[in-house]
Amino acid sequence: MRHGTIAKIHIKATTQRSHCGYWLKQTSKTCRIPIWRFALLALAVTLAPSLLAQVNDAPQLPDAPQPQLAKVAGSVLDVNNDVIAGATVVLEGPTAADRRTRITSDTGLYEFDDVYPGGEYQITIRAKGFTDWASSSFGLQPGERKIITGSTLRFAAIQTTIDVLPSEEIAAQQLNAELKQRVLGIIPDFYTVYGPNAEPLTPKLKFKLAFRTMIDPVTIAGVALYSGIQQAADTPDYGQGAKGYGKRVGAAAGDGATDILIGGAVLPSLLHQDPRYFCQCTGTTKSRILHALSAPFVAKGDNGQLQPNYSSLGGSLASSAIANAYYPASNRGAGTTFQTFAIGTGERMAAALVKEFLLRKFTHNVANME
Repeated sequence: MRHGTIAKIHIKATTQRSHCGYWLKQTSKTCRIPIWRFALLALAVTLAPSLLAQVNDAPQLPDAPQPQLAKVAGSVLDVNNDVIAGATVVLEGPTAADRRTRITSDTGLYEFDDVYPGGEYQITIRAKGFTDWASSSFGLQPGERKIITGSTLRFAAIQTTIDVLPSEEIAAQQLNAELKQRVLGIIPDFYTVYGPNAEPLTPKLKFKLAFRTMIDPVTIAGVALYSGIQQAADTPDYGQGAKGYGKRVGAAAGDGATDILIGGAVLPSLLHQDPRYFCQCTGTTKSRILHALSAPFVAKGDNGQLQPNYSSLGGSLASSAIANAYYPASNRGAGTTFQTFAIGTGERMAAALVKEFLLRKFTHNVANME
C-alpha cells in the first residue's frame, strides 16, 4: 500500500462486522477512509485540553453597577417643640419589602439606612397621647440623605366621662360607710361625720341610722351594763333582785329608744335637720371646743345651713317626759324630767368633745367623705 493513496481492503462476504461500521453482505465490498481524516482527529484530541483551559481563563464581563443607597432621617416634636421619645415611625415604600419601622430615641430622632432610591416613599408617625402624623410622598436620589421636616404631633383629645349620682344615692353610700365606723373596732361611732362633704340624709336613711344603732349588739350590751350599775346604786327605785334588774334594763332600753328615735329620726325628718355630729377636726383648739360644746344647740340643716338644734333638744326633752310613764312614782315629776333633760344635754356636750379630739384617732374604718 503506497503512501498518499487510498488503501484498499478486500473483505470476503461473511457475517462479520467490517471496519466501516456496518455488516457486509454476501458479495465482496471495498471500504475507503481518507488518511487526512485520521490526521484531523489526532490534532483535535491533542489541542482540546489547551482550548478548554483558554476558554475557562477568559475574562468575565463585569456586572451592571448597583445604585448607591439613600437614607431617611428626621425628628419628632410636639406642638410645644418638646421632643417625643418612643414614637413609632414607619417608612412605606413602593413594595411591601420596603416597609420599615423605627422607634424615636430619647432626643426624638430616627433614621433609616440603606433605602433603595427611586419610587415613592412616605413616613407615618404614631405616639401615645398624640394624633397620628403622615408626610407627603417623596422620592429619593442615589446617595441622598433625606431629612423629613414638620413632624409635629398634636395632643390627642381626652374624653372624660363623669357619672353624676343623685344626692340620695351618694348619701346612702356614705351612710353605709359610716355604719362601719367603730372605736377600737368595737364601739359604734355611727353618728359622727369626719369629712366635709357629707350629703344630707333622707328620712328613710335617718330612720335606718336610728334603728341600726338601737339593735347593735354593743348598744344592747351597754344597756345591760348600765342597768347593772343602776342596780348597784339602787336607782331608780325598782328594788333589787332579778325583777328589779329586769325593770332597770327595760327602763334604760326605753330611754335610749325614745331618745334615738325621736331625736335622731322623727324630729330630724320633720324639721329637715341632720342628727349627726360633724367633726371640725381642724382649726384652733378654742374653735374646736366651741364647735363641740355648741353641738346640742346648733344643727346642720338638710339645706347645709346652721340652725337651732330643735331635734336634739326636743328629742331629749320628749324622752325625759315619756320616762314618767314607766319610772316609779318616786322618780317622776317635772323636776325629774328637766333634771334628766339637763343631764342628757351635758352628756351630749361631753360626747362631742370626745369625738372632736379623741375618737378619730381610735376609730376604725373612718368613712371618706371626699
